[in-house]
Amino acid sequence: MAGKTKRAALLLTQDQGTMLRRLAGSRTAPVREVERAKVLLGYAEGSAITDLARRIGVSRPAIYKCIDKALAAGVQMGLKDAYHRPHEPEITDEARAWVVSIACTKPTDHGLAAELWSIFGLARFVSEHAEAAGFPRLAHAGKSTVWRILDDHDIKPHKIRYYLERRDPDFDRKMHEVLMVYRDVSIHATGATDARRSDPIYTVSVDEKPGVQALGLTAPDLPPVPGKARGFGRDYEYVRHGTVSILAGIDLHSGHIFANVEDRHRSVEFIGLLKRLDEYYPPDAIIRVVLDNHSAHISKETIAYLATRPGRFEYVHTPKHGSWLNLIECAFSKMARTFLRHIRVDSIDELKVRILQGVDEFNDTPVVFHWNKFDLGLV
Repeated sequence: MAGKTKRAALLLTQDQGTMLRRLAGSRTAPVREVERAKVLLGYAEGSAITDLARRIGVSRPAIYKCIDKALAAGVQMGLKDAYHRPHEPEITDEARAWVVSIACTKPTDHGLAAELWSIFGLARFVSEHAEAAGFPRLAHAGKSTVWRILDDHDIKPHKIRYYLERRDPDFDRKMHEVLMVYRDVSIHATGATDARRSDPIYTVSVDEKPGVQALGLTAPDLPPVPGKARGFGRDYEYVRHGTVSILAGIDLHSGHIFANVEDRHRSVEFIGLLKRLDEYYPPDAIIRVVLDNHSAHISKETIAYLATRPGRFEYVHTPKHGSWLNLIECAFSKMARTFLRHIRVDSIDELKVRILQGVDEFNDTPVVFHWNKFDLGLV
């Protein structure tokens, strides 16, 4: 290696010299690039290879390699590692595709008990079946190899991403009907009439909140203590007294909430809520009820009761999987965030009293929930 000849050939432009000096003094650049910048600067200034190795702390072969690359392909190439592949990959593209195809199935499809793959389970399955599938190299593949193959294809078979399938073919039509009702409520005052309807109309959103648990304490709550305990202390254990269902409706004009707390939510309990609405509103009014397709709403018993009050109730059904369209859900959410949160009672009867008390407190300062967006071609 003729050092003098190479040194004469390594001529730096002003921009290259400025770039190398900046890189040589950098504290954030990769260490290897900083060292190589110092090598090229020192060599271009005439420093000997031995002096560069001693001053920078790198080996003589590394210095020669850096200089050779810079002389052959430029200063930038002298700073970088040259990409090389010493041999062909042992895991072929076909083998990788086979691993991905296995990951896109479920363990149950292969007679296993698990619902989803773990990386360990998938790696074990791949190693056990690789030779039979014609990919012997994968017989010794571990978790890291399988993980890299999946990561290259952005596959995560151990995770679930939930979605909601539209099972109602009339979803859009029913949604439009519900939104038209809300638009009508926003336009007309309570019980308003016009030329198209001589009888006043009151709109009520109705639904059930089942499974409200009556949980009891096993030890008294500990009150906050200034400087010691910021909040209440509560024993981890609790007692289950049972569950109740809240059958509720909200007047979309006034915000008044009707609520019955029952042990179950069958047709008889739903009819009880309809009777309460019937007693509350004027006898000549139409009660427009926004509700879902629960069996209690359309059962034989409910239809028989509605037949005894012809023209009194008008159903507006929300589409399947469209409970978010029902504004009573806003009231249920408010219940869950206020008086139902962390509630503890000694019996189911106490829970019923507390729920009805909370509803009465809501009705002391009623809130009218409005649907504010009507941009679905309805206006």
